[in-house]
Amino acid sequence: MKFPIFTSEKLNHSHMKNFKIGLLGKIIIAIISGIGIGLISPDWIIRIFLTFNGIFSQFLGFAIPLIILGLVTTAIADIGKGAGKMLLLTVAIAYGSTILAGVISYLTGAAIFPSMIDSSSSPDAISSAKELTPYFSVNIPPLMNVMTALVLAFVLGLGLAALKTDTLKNAAHDFENIIVKTIKTAIIPLLPLYIFGIFLNMTYAGQVFGILTVFIKIIGIIFLIHIGILLLQFCIAGGFAKKSPLKLLWTMMPAYFTALGTQSSAATIPVTLEQTKKNGVSEDIAGFTIPLCATIHMSGSTLKIVACALALMIMKDMPYDFGMFAGFICMLAITMVAAPGVPGGAIMASLGVLQSMLGFDQEAQALMIALYIAMDSFGTACNVTGDGAIALIMDKIMGKAK
Repeated sequence: MKFPIFTSEKLNHSHMKNFKIGLLGKIIIAIISGIGIGLISPDWIIRIFLTFNGIFSQFLGFAIPLIILGLVTTAIADIGKGAGKMLLLTVAIAYGSTILAGVISYLTGAAIFPSMIDSSSSPDAISSAKELTPYFSVNIPPLMNVMTALVLAFVLGLGLAALKTDTLKNAAHDFENIIVKTIKTAIIPLLPLYIFGIFLNMTYAGQVFGILTVFIKIIGIIFLIHIGILLLQFCIAGGFAKKSPLKLLWTMMPAYFTALGTQSSAATIPVTLEQTKKNGVSEDIAGFTIPLCATIHMSGSTLKIVACALALMIMKDMPYDFGMFAGFICMLAITMVAAPGVPGGAIMASLGVLQSMLGFDQEAQALMIALYIAMDSFGTACNVTGDGAIALIMDKIMGKAK
């Protein structure tokens, strides 16, 4: 039996043939069983899961700065090499598109969510269930805080990009592989259990149904926002390419649906490339922008994280304003570039920014993970389809520059 070689490639359910339940399936099962068991469960079972959740969230807190350091350093180091006009332009457009998606998501959410979400359905009442204490707790302090990790990653990444030698760069890539391996084998597989514990506890506290109705409303709104963003991206691209936006978007649909199935930008690259060429983008431009954008263009993921974060802040009655979210969106767009390509990778990479800039505690982070993964496929599909729009714009700009 050959083991797959591990890379930080956007790995995914290619081995679904022997029918494995995907991450979303496991999380749905975790939520349903958490609610079902929470309704009838004796105290001691809940305390067991409280103990597990306490330890796991401590480990998560320990891992977050390392995740940022491991992923952002190499992302910046790799983008730095071979930099040229085309690279800088693509990065600028992808970053702009990601920020635009975040801003639209915030403005839409700020207009719609307050009337939909009642802060009395706040998960703060979860803390009342905290009268049930874990059997024991383990304290795992992180090596550094999140902001330190981000700044160190920038310094190291830019330094590595400028260095002529590869020794430290190879070490950074090895560290990245360790981090991705940790996410893939230790964090993601345990997430359903963690979310099961959170919902078990929330049900015990009698809070869960209020939160679930909010979840369903938020998911509906986010679905509509992501359709709107795609239309906007292709209207802009269509304007550049002087072609019908709807026709261009329709050509990209196979990529959209492939991404829905794989939940992975990288696994969808062959289809995205093919469809982008059908939209009339020259082979060399498509070959450059599509693989690059699969890594750096995260408009779908960003709009989801912003909308989910805003909804949870309204639900928990936390103060928020546009200035706070503007900084958060700019930082998030950079962090998203470094997101590892495992299902749920984007939300794992963004936990640090959520914690340091919006003040999310562990409960809010767990709810974010559940909400985000419930729509993971749509975010990926939005990212991938938008890559086709960026390729069209780049083709037009580089065509003129020749």
